[in-house]
Amino acid sequence: MDFNFYYFGKKIQSKCKKFIRRCERMKKSLLVIFVSVLLVVAGFSQVAGIPREETLIANVLTGRVNSPGIFNIFTSSWRTPDQGIQQLMLEPLWMMEPTRGEVINSLAAEGPIYNEDFTKMTVKLREGCYWSDGVEITADDIVYAITTAMKYQGMAYHDQFRLHVDKVYKTDDYTVVFELKEPNARFHANFVDRWGAWRPFPKHIFEKVEDPLSFNYNPPISSGPYVLKDYDRAGYWTLWEKREDWDRTPTGMLFGEPKPKYVLFYYYGEATNQVIAQANHNLDMADLTMEAFRALIQRNQYSRGYRIEYPWVVNTDPCMTGVIFNTDVYPYNIKDVRWALTLAIDIVDYIGIAFDGAAPMGALHLPPMPVYQEWYYEPLEDWLKNFTLDIEVNGRPFKPYDPTATLRAAQYARERGYEVPNDIEALKEMFGPGWWKYAPDVAEQLLERNGFTKDKNGKWLLPDGTPWKINIIANANPSHPAHRNALAAAQQWRNFGIDVSVTPSEQDASIVVSGNFEVSAQWPASEPWGGHPDLYRVFSSTHSKYYQPIGENAITNLGPAPGRWTDPRMDKVIEGMEKVDWDSEENMELGIEGLKILVEEMPSIPTFGYPGVVGWDEYYWTNYPGAENPYMIPYHHWPNFKYVLPFLEPTGRK
Repeated sequence: MDFNFYYFGKKIQSKCKKFIRRCERMKKSLLVIFVSVLLVVAGFSQVAGIPREETLIANVLTGRVNSPGIFNIFTSSWRTPDQGIQQLMLEPLWMMEPTRGEVINSLAAEGPIYNEDFTKMTVKLREGCYWSDGVEITADDIVYAITTAMKYQGMAYHDQFRLHVDKVYKTDDYTVVFELKEPNARFHANFVDRWGAWRPFPKHIFEKVEDPLSFNYNPPISSGPYVLKDYDRAGYWTLWEKREDWDRTPTGMLFGEPKPKYVLFYYYGEATNQVIAQANHNLDMADLTMEAFRALIQRNQYSRGYRIEYPWVVNTDPCMTGVIFNTDVYPYNIKDVRWALTLAIDIVDYIGIAFDGAAPMGALHLPPMPVYQEWYYEPLEDWLKNFTLDIEVNGRPFKPYDPTATLRAAQYARERGYEVPNDIEALKEMFGPGWWKYAPDVAEQLLERNGFTKDKNGKWLLPDGTPWKINIIANANPSHPAHRNALAAAQQWRNFGIDVSVTPSEQDASIVVSGNFEVSAQWPASEPWGGHPDLYRVFSSTHSKYYQPIGENAITNLGPAPGRWTDPRMDKVIEGMEKVDWDSEENMELGIEGLKILVEEMPSIPTFGYPGVVGWDEYYWTNYPGAENPYMIPYHHWPNFKYVLPFLEPTGRK
């Protein structure tokens, strides 16, 4: 079938905008505008020629597909995986699940099996899984695909496998053995899907191809519960249809039959377009800005967020936001300065500036999502309360931690007119378990003992007498948390008496990774797994062996590593983790030790967990994974989305 979603949609959008402008000139009410827009777009859902009530429509987060006819994402070239490829078409060996706090065995029947010295890893495959063309998925597929990835430099994970794999072979149809060149307790991390991993591809298809790098893989063969139905040659939409043999996939075996017969991934573009589409029930799952979400719930009685009430946002996102200091640049190489800037922040006011208080605060370099509160925040609570800085206040060592910040955040919400519970545990889950004290007087002492002074206008001067000026590199998107963090930090530090500027840039990631910055609003720590307590991902990039001087690219643009921070104590933590099982108690103890080092040194300031803003329309589908029933991570762009679909319920509306 030949869909014309994009062209029809652009025509509707143009009519809507012209009509709205006329209404605004006539000073009509928003209600009139809304009703009129509904009339303009009536019938849109029938364009596709497929039953709307059997179709789930989701926005494409990463944009229009640049190569819409290419479904081969097994190369190192960028493809748009969230057009449905990673969410519906492919199953990994293992899936990381942050909301559940677990690693799901997908194509693998159980977790990785290592020998005693971590030089051999065995994978047991789930029996009875089939490719969508009826061929069983076996160890032959895994061995062939790994060998192919090692053979061709342009294949994804070529470098990792060449570096670590000595041999790969099968011992039976469902058992694959990797012999490693050296001990590696984290080799399995290459196969754990968390918005990206190595995923198997079919031997019986690729072995017939002369060049796997230029192979389009169209039509693609699916290991997941859906197959490609059609796609827009301009790259705006991709339509998937449920497999008849959905029960021969890990999704079906683990969670049952996906409810929608069709899933359409459609790129609507800016948030305004998504609001219009969902208000007319032509977009079930959207990723929005806070402003767009507020507009949406005013226009569509069926729309909701992750939480039905304030603060609405997702609190199970495994990303931590904040700011990074370049510790190779004066004065951010001084711990006292970094801590002074931390204590100059009123976190409640800070999050109020950034997201109207609708984001969970976190004092650790981990997002304060429920599982991390259980695994790390609660075990470290007493240590945080008793932690002191090397400075005295009223003759006593100063304790910077403020467990009452949660209550202050709740009070902010009440003063803004929002209803929030009184139960402290519920408040911690909503707003985070605490943060650092707002103590500008202590911050002043820390600076003064390092030679900083104030001029007659109360502005801070560097020890050489020149004005202290801070420039924060920020994400260019005004709605992005990295941009909002920059604005909030700038305001807090201006209030403290520092001249602060914010430089938004579309090149912020490349600027930061090269070290050409003072302060950045990139993530203050590399993202953790989210569904597993192992913190190796958080710490590993800070190892001194990865250090690069300013001008050379760091190993990542996230966390203290691009800030050129290293510490011999952290090196020992990282090296210790490389020698122990990620499920071991020793590994968690190393994680706690590493978090303490980051707190003591504060090479970056964690502020709040990523406040995911989603908009769900309950007109055609209900039982989304919201806060009242958090059965899976609630993002339609994550590969876990296939595991959400069996839980959705149709409303029966036509």
